[in-house]
Amino acid sequence: MVAFLVYEILLMNYSRDKIINIAFYNVENLFDTIDDPLTNDDKFTPTGERKWTHKRYFKKLQKISYVISQIGKDSSNEAPAIVGLVEVENTKVLNDLIHQKKLFEYGYRYIHFDSKDERGIDTALLYRDQFFDPVNSKKIQFDFIDENGERDHTRDVLLVSGFLNGDLIHIIVNHWPSRREGEEITKPKRIKAAQVVKQVIEEIKEEDQQAKIIIMGDFNDNPSSESIKEYLVSEDFHNPMLHLHAKGLGSLTYKKEWFLFDQIIVSKNLFEDEVEHKFIAAKIFNKRWLKTHKGKRKGSPFRTYIGPWYKGGFSDHFPIYASFLKK
Repeated sequence: MVAFLVYEILLMNYSRDKIINIAFYNVENLFDTIDDPLTNDDKFTPTGERKWTHKRYFKKLQKISYVISQIGKDSSNEAPAIVGLVEVENTKVLNDLIHQKKLFEYGYRYIHFDSKDERGIDTALLYRDQFFDPVNSKKIQFDFIDENGERDHTRDVLLVSGFLNGDLIHIIVNHWPSRREGEEITKPKRIKAAQVVKQVIEEIKEEDQQAKIIIMGDFNDNPSSESIKEYLVSEDFHNPMLHLHAKGLGSLTYKKEWFLFDQIIVSKNLFEDEVEHKFIAAKIFNKRWLKTHKGKRKGSPFRTYIGPWYKGGFSDHFPIYASFLKK
């Protein structure tokens, strides 16, 4: 806790043009309005259950683009250099997003692969090519066998390696299986996801023992959960979200309880003074204008939908971000 407070104080003292932010955002069902016959996206069509019209779609794009443009502006002059995204349907929504007025000026590009997720929602990465030059990207697919012996597909893990201002960084974007059927019943799936990511990390380190790695995502588990603490975060990594979780902070709510499923985890070599980008602090981007202002959900993220009811908000998650000092 003391170390975290020190980082907060340091962040305030650094020049704004020296701070680079890397963010993550679960954007809550960013679907286009077109029915994809290969996925279960029927709800998010103009005639579907959610009445997902072009007007609602573009309102969502405008809102999400504004949020991304503002992340980390308290400490930096720049919008985030890199943004991991989950719950995006396809390249069309990503292309529409980066061409929104609030983002277009920053020159974002994206990396995305279609997954076999039955709803058709994927992981993706936005990046500004003036800061980040990707050299390799791939998806890591992993499936489960359900109680009927059938293969159950989930979102892919996205690995992107590239040069952040000339410094080679490996970024792993995750969206682990949900708790929809119950935390304990689904826990083995998230443990398996952690093991898959751990294998990805080992493969990276086989080529470079000193590799700089950032793991981000919606893990559907807290920083204190077994999948994260016991299976994912080894002695080579630091999870700054654990301090925020201990303070009772979260990025989403369920039945009035806060959870911190959205996390950014960094390899410890990003703490060293001589590195090109030194980790300073991690935060939840939970500005007042992102919150519900009245009712029983007051203070929670202002959602696009609550069940089938359209609310016109941003997302059911707050974004998070990590700040780095550029040498």
